[in-house]
Amino acid sequence: MKLFFSNIVTSFLNIVMPGRCLQCGRIVYGKSALCATCFSKIYFLARQGCPRCGRPYDLPEDEGMVCPVCLTKPPVFHTLRSAFIYNKFSRELILPFKHADRTDMTPFLGNLMYQAGHDMLEKADLIIAVPLHPRKLMKRKYNQAALLAHYLAKKARKRYLANTLQRIINTKTQGHDNAEQRKQNVKGAFYVKNPKQIAGKRIVMIDDVYTTGATLNECAKVLYKAGAQNVDCLTIARVRG
Repeated sequence: MKLFFSNIVTSFLNIVMPGRCLQCGRIVYGKSALCATCFSKIYFLARQGCPRCGRPYDLPEDEGMVCPVCLTKPPVFHTLRSAFIYNKFSRELILPFKHADRTDMTPFLGNLMYQAGHDMLEKADLIIAVPLHPRKLMKRKYNQAALLAHYLAKKARKRYLANTLQRIINTKTQGHDNAEQRKQNVKGAFYVKNPKQIAGKRIVMIDDVYTTGATLNECAKVLYKAGAQNVDCLTIARVRG
């Protein structure tokens, strides 16, 4: 009976105070965070693809095959999963969350990430966010990766470990850098404050977008050096290349 009345109240509120699409602002009903038009523009990543980096394949027979990039130069981390492809449309969905205080988008994005990486989350001992340098954190006021990591840890009933992985170099913005420039930019930028907290642990590292893997690889390198047993990565989106 209680659930019945709760559903009635929810339905009533959806009618008198409908939600708005997180992308275009159109009215949406029910629990959907995006309208049908915007939802259809997102390129969600299915399970097929490279088992290491999650790079998508268009051919189903390629499922389970490690991509040529990972065969040539395997990533430092064990596996990567992402919810959808980073493109012109999804970029406009992520940027407000990252730079414009749209922290209200955390549950929506976190749930998509959980669906993409629930298997690695189930096996994890710890969830860690890619950290911001204190100066950048002070300027931005929040770390979007930390918001997602905290949300996912609560949803997966895992421990979220803050402040152990630290960014000790205030690296420059990498938006227009190539892979080698990004790699050099983050070299030596991270530090594990208390290795005992991660020694022998299976870790899932959270970030917003995977581009070349330079940041996640550098983080994984210091985590393994500090004694982590396994480091997987989970992001909102990834570039297709």
